[in-house]
Amino acid sequence: MSNSPVILITGALTGIGRATAEAFAREGARIVLSGRREEEGRQLAEALRTPGAEAAFFLSDVRFEDQVQSLVDFTVTTFGRLDIAVNSAGTEGESGAVMDQTPERYAAVFDTNVLGTLLSMKYELRAMSKQGSGSIVNISSTMGARGAANASLYVASKHAVEGLTKSAALEAAAFGVRVNAVAPGPVETAMLKRLIGAEERRAQFLANVPLKRAGTPEEIADAIVFVASAKASFMTGEIVRINGGKTAM
Repeated sequence: MSNSPVILITGALTGIGRATAEAFAREGARIVLSGRREEEGRQLAEALRTPGAEAAFFLSDVRFEDQVQSLVDFTVTTFGRLDIAVNSAGTEGESGAVMDQTPERYAAVFDTNVLGTLLSMKYELRAMSKQGSGSIVNISSTMGARGAANASLYVASKHAVEGLTKSAALEAAAFGVRVNAVAPGPVETAMLKRLIGAEERRAQFLANVPLKRAGTPEEIADAIVFVASAKASFMTGEIVRINGGKTAM
């Protein structure tokens, strides 16, 4: 059996999740990709397979507990263990003022970003606790540490992800598992394009980043790989902010 680490990535089909899968594949990992579009997922798994890397896709929606449990069970059954989990599934939801928000909009954001992260960790930690080892990386945001007008639900969801990360880290330390989060700033993804809206707003938006540009998914993926790895073996309960200097302001 291969000694390569077994990686589970939710939200693996686009943006940061996809770049992270590609980064682990370059290191020869065994990867389980998860997302809600089966054909796209299977195509990505095929593309990631190399003489050194293995990849499989499992159709799963992190909002539903039975699907998350089945995803983790599939990972352990297929590869025998679970070494690293990257919980990347997320949504920005609809923007709008606090006084215009609704329970439906709340659920649309929190069911994926918060409940999805909670359920993912629930079953990932159960698998890792049996091994006495493992590393989980959740995906937060610059908005997990500050406010933003007209983005209250997304902001609140990422604050919650950071709270979940720190609490889970304190629990998981007892059985040798690390739990951290990476919190990107603006990154060149479809989500960023939706947030910026009209292209003419792009220059103004990025002018507020000290480095005067957006990050790339690959830059965030490299950080995720490091945080997940043994090179960060004394790090747990931390939020690693990668945002071109935005939270230094």
